Amino acid sequence: MYELFENLGTWLVSDDQWSGPDGIGHRLAEHLQYSLLATLIAAAIGLPLGLLIGHTGKGAFVAINLASFGRALPTVGLVVLVFLAGGLSMLPVYVALVALAVPAIVTNTYAGMTAVDPDVKDAARGQGMRGHQALAHVELPLALPLIMTGLRLALIQVVATATIAAYVSFGGLGRYVFDGLAQRDLVQVLGGAVLVAVVAVVLDVGLAGLQRFLFRHRTA
Repeated sequence: MYELFENLGTWLVSDDQWSGPDGIGHRLAEHLQYSLLATLIAAAIGLPLGLLIGHTGKGAFVAINLASFGRALPTVGLVVLVFLAGGLSMLPVYVALVALAVPAIVTNTYAGMTAVDPDVKDAARGQGMRGHQALAHVELPLALPLIMTGLRLALIQVVATATIAAYVSFGGLGRYVFDGLAQRDLVQVLGGAVLVAVVAVVLDVGLAGLQRFLFRHRTA
């Protein structure tokens, strides 16, 4: 076991391992591209939907159950299905990652909106605010902590799952996991898993710090 971790350390710090198209730097950039783009697309879908159903109270049952259905989809199976239907492109990977991220964003956004005190909403209307004004200036700021939590959860789930890109012959840090399994190279498999975990932790800590900064700034 000690030898395994010693070899892992050597693998991680090797200059050769960080250079070229198969190097850690390049694979890391690919993994971040897949993860961030998929999360942005999911946010563009999930945030308006969650805000709409949370603000109006209409369509909540359908939207939340559809989001739960998306969470229950087998990610690898979805990738393979879309891959077979769509050919050699990144589309199946993005479809699967977006489907994974949307539920957390929708449910947390909806939860944040419904957690706003009804008396606060009534006070906003009493001051003459229209629906969109109350949403933008009252409900959304109060719901923001839970919305940010949903985005954090979605991003971490996507980062951890973006390894599936390698399953259909694309890049990212999952390349080390799948190539290592094919080559029976345990050090490479463990190295890929460690790198994915580190990226997930760093992004989560960074977003948590940003969240604390934003709310400290608001209350200052």
